[in-house]
Amino acid sequence: MTQESLTEKLATHLMRPVDEATRQRARLHLLDWLGCVAGARQSELAKLAIDKKIEGDAVGFATWLGNILEMDDIHRTSILHPGPVIWPSVLDPIDSFSDILDGAVRGYEATIAVGSTFDAIHYGSYHNTATAGFFGSTAGHWKYGQAGTEEESIAKVQLASAFGLAGSVSGGLWQMRHEGGNTKQWHIVHAVNSALNASSFALDGIVGPRFILEGEQGLYAATCENPKPMTFPDQWRIHEVSFKPWGACRHAHPAIDAALELKARLGSLDGDIHVETYADAISFCDRPDPQSVNDAKFSIQHAVAIVATKGVPQLADFEPDAIAALTEARSRITVAEASDITDRYPEHYGARIACAGETVALVDTLGDPERPLSKDGIIDKARSLIAWGGLSEKEADRAVDLALNGDDAEAIDKMLSDWLS
Repeated sequence: MTQESLTEKLATHLMRPVDEATRQRARLHLLDWLGCVAGARQSELAKLAIDKKIEGDAVGFATWLGNILEMDDIHRTSILHPGPVIWPSVLDPIDSFSDILDGAVRGYEATIAVGSTFDAIHYGSYHNTATAGFFGSTAGHWKYGQAGTEEESIAKVQLASAFGLAGSVSGGLWQMRHEGGNTKQWHIVHAVNSALNASSFALDGIVGPRFILEGEQGLYAATCENPKPMTFPDQWRIHEVSFKPWGACRHAHPAIDAALELKARLGSLDGDIHVETYADAISFCDRPDPQSVNDAKFSIQHAVAIVATKGVPQLADFEPDAIAALTEARSRITVAEASDITDRYPEHYGARIACAGETVALVDTLGDPERPLSKDGIIDKARSLIAWGGLSEKEADRAVDLALNGDDAEAIDKMLSDWLS
């Protein structure tokens, strides 16, 4: 019997039916993504896209915007953000809404299934959202056959081939962390567009490599040292995805969370503040002197300075005026790695913070499955983002209703067109 590849096993795993509770969970992630898109509509990139007509349709335009504000959903152990890749892959206005929700659930699943196999060597150089996103976007695009039929059997073979095509060009190097520009957004656009092509060509009979992940010159051989086993749990993994409450890199959130708790205990955070966290948080977010909005969003020092001087971080607190105003507060904050916190990562994103002789240590961060945002909290976040994007409360009502109660993909497409015209 021919050995079954990982992508063939993944294709089989994705063919099972999606339950209604999981569809409802997907609706919350759709609203979260819509809020992130709306919040970014007045960004410099959005203005450039409108001026240069970078993408002609609403969903194509929105693809550029979903991760700009650093508020997009995140899966911890795979260290990636599924939403910005998956929702543009599935929002086809001619599809039924149930098919869109099912496609999103499967897209999240494939992204996380592949991303969870990458090791620290891969994450050290590669943007996991992009690398795994090629697979997730392909799964989201795919049209699944009826269970137990010959059509489904053929679809599995073709989907594995589409994974092979998409995986053969997947990637996304982290060099953009060290420079300005829009490469992080381009990674998302490239994954979505490449996956659409891979799906289309596979349906036309173009054959991709079956062993694109584990083969001798596959993705693992090229980018990993010790890839982790791929697993196929019964529960859809969209239930494991976290919602981000604040507009900063997720690696800065544990320090924010701990600082908020310590400030509530002490009443204020005066004097020197010392933060301990895991190694990747230091690698990504040890920036004592941010010079740009993006720098500030990737600065533990700036995030904690916001808490110390103001309280709960708002998007305005990462803008240029706030960066300048918090120079002195940042100078009081030191950051270091703690091995015990690193040992728990990435299953847990934690931090420890000390000030005035008091210490707070957190294992899990607000928005994670252990400390979830409520449905109302997710709705409030979306409303806040939509307002930040300059849209009315009526538009927020529109988004909440279409995402959580609607069944009209064309109406969502029309809303995005209205927002981004």
